[in-house]
Amino acid sequence: MQILRRIVVPALAISLIAGSYATGHAENVKIGNIIPLSGPSATLGQQGKAAREMAVEEINAAGGIKSLGGAKFELVFADSESKPEKGVAEAERLINTEKVNVLTGCWNSAVTYPTTAVAERYGIPFVVPVSVSDKITDQGFKTVFRIAAKDSWWTRDQFAFLKDMEKEFGTKVERLAFVYENGDWGKGFAGQWKKLAEAGGYKVVLDEPYPSTATDLSPVVQKIRRAKPDVLLLVSNAADAILLTNTLADYKVKLKAIIASGGGHADPSFLKTTGKNAQYLFDIVEWETDVNKPGAKEANDKYKAKYGQNLTGEAVDAYVAMYVLKDALERAASLDPEKIREALAATNLSSGPGMIVGYDSVKFDKTGQNENASLVMVQVNDTGKGLERITIWPKSARRAGYTPVFPMPNK
Repeated sequence: MQILRRIVVPALAISLIAGSYATGHAENVKIGNIIPLSGPSATLGQQGKAAREMAVEEINAAGGIKSLGGAKFELVFADSESKPEKGVAEAERLINTEKVNVLTGCWNSAVTYPTTAVAERYGIPFVVPVSVSDKITDQGFKTVFRIAAKDSWWTRDQFAFLKDMEKEFGTKVERLAFVYENGDWGKGFAGQWKKLAEAGGYKVVLDEPYPSTATDLSPVVQKIRRAKPDVLLLVSNAADAILLTNTLADYKVKLKAIIASGGGHADPSFLKTTGKNAQYLFDIVEWETDVNKPGAKEANDKYKAKYGQNLTGEAVDAYVAMYVLKDALERAASLDPEKIREALAATNLSSGPGMIVGYDSVKFDKTGQNENASLVMVQVNDTGKGLERITIWPKSARRAGYTPVFPMPNK
């Protein structure tokens, strides 16, 4: 079933012909959003949807795009179902039938990669809040702009973190296991892990992809147990992250550390479903609720009040994307896609409600990658208030008074 929903706040006083690029008129800015609203990544897609909606409510309530006469954002959502072919088809429909001015999406790297090619062909700007496969911005496209750090930066920082933990706690790590969902996202991480493991002098004792739709991961967990790694590195969506964590606990797999890669491990449903089984796990993300940035706490409190859960790093990227678009449209003062593209390319956003990320500004390099995107490592632990995600790395961002647990105690 096709999922399509619009938010227009408020209705315009006048009717204008769709597709007009005239400046100074209060015509809606139509933003097409291709995200997984069903299928294995649906919970993450829903979080990104909610974050977009919250940002757009704020932007429209504050007067919309002033250089366009107060034009309001109109969100048009389409469900990718985490399927590349569905994402491509929806991009065609949103551009040709819905006449959107900008596209965003698609969370799943395997969907975003071919879908951006559609936008490039039509010259429609495509803002990627979070899809981390390096090749998305390695295509030489002029219309693609990614806010999140790419996967080679995530893996780079995972290994830098591991080296720092070894040094800080005097614990030697020698054997690594790689377990990951078998899409572009997981394979991209695994390829980088292999290079970094070799460069770091580690021995890889297991390299195991799996389908994220699997309902039984006990064969994978048995392989992990037999391989006897010191550290397990994971890339998972929500359902498989939960299943793996609980199955690892059931089989009492002994490890010095588990290092996850955001995604399903950062999903609010993860801790709710795994409980103590997730204690001491490390996870790398772009953002956490205790990040020390102006407006971050207020934005998280508002999101939690509206949707009953904290913002995730992926949701924050979606929220930021709307403010990046607002900034670009104010400077473009036009709905001409080329002028919007030029404004996005010249972005250097360092203040305002959207800048609740851990870095100083959003600025795109010549490939369309946000060159300032940075990452933090958190640990799941209970400091007396129940399990929570605690920022621990880099040390300059570590929550005051907290000492990480490394290696993890094995019961």
